[in-house]
Amino acid sequence: MSKAAKSQEEAPLVLREEEGAVALLSLNRPKARNALSIALMEALLAQIEAVGADPAIKAVVLRAEGPAFSAGHDLKEMTARRADEDRGRAFFSETMQLCARMMQAVVNCPKPVIAEVHGIATAAGCQLVASCDLAIASREAKFATPGVNIGLFCSTPMVALSRNVARKHAMEMLLLGEMVTAERAAEIGLINKAVEPGEVHSEAMHMAKIIASKSGLTLAIGKRAFYEQVEKTLPEAYDYAAEVMVRNMLARDAEEGINAFIEKRAPVWEDR
Repeated sequence: MSKAAKSQEEAPLVLREEEGAVALLSLNRPKARNALSIALMEALLAQIEAVGADPAIKAVVLRAEGPAFSAGHDLKEMTARRADEDRGRAFFSETMQLCARMMQAVVNCPKPVIAEVHGIATAAGCQLVASCDLAIASREAKFATPGVNIGLFCSTPMVALSRNVARKHAMEMLLLGEMVTAERAAEIGLINKAVEPGEVHSEAMHMAKIIASKSGLTLAIGKRAFYEQVEKTLPEAYDYAAEVMVRNMLARDAEEGINAFIEKRAPVWEDR
């Protein structure tokens, strides 16, 4: 094996950097368009759990090395397992279960996660964008759930997609399998904003730093409450949210924040 190939093989599949209280996680399989192999999904899951447990981190920016955000599952890896005795069933099941755990880890992470998207985000790559709390994309980025084009309906990406955009928009993407521009993705709610290619990182970091200036406890309470209430009936959601508000009011940071507002001064957060 050449030194270059060995270096590529040994390089971390997810890179982690920090800018103050913001963690930057970068998918690092650029030559494979950041296809979500088992190893990459395991690495991302581990990093999401690590930043979620790190008290010094308040926001996460999820980005990617190379020309694409993510082309989705590693179809070459999956196809190779058709030679197994069970025609790949066990491996396919492992892949989908791990993917589900990883996507839910993004949603369940107590720190807000912002997708910073360039290039393509297709199939499970589009699912990953939809699973993030916020998303900023280059105007040159494109999104798709193209499984229908190869006889493999994007059923798991559909879960995240249908929780972000209206039903008919989701079905349009799923049934047609065509690329969607960043501007259209913003119109239908898949991403927050489409910006010029050179502004994607600065815009994502601008949002991340604003978020990181807040109480970490408040962010964690609010993110969890958002995803909990959205699945409930209206009366159940109000009952749940009211209880969350009561518990939040009793937190030290809420008391500090309200006093700071009344006293016209900047609050000092202790994340408790």
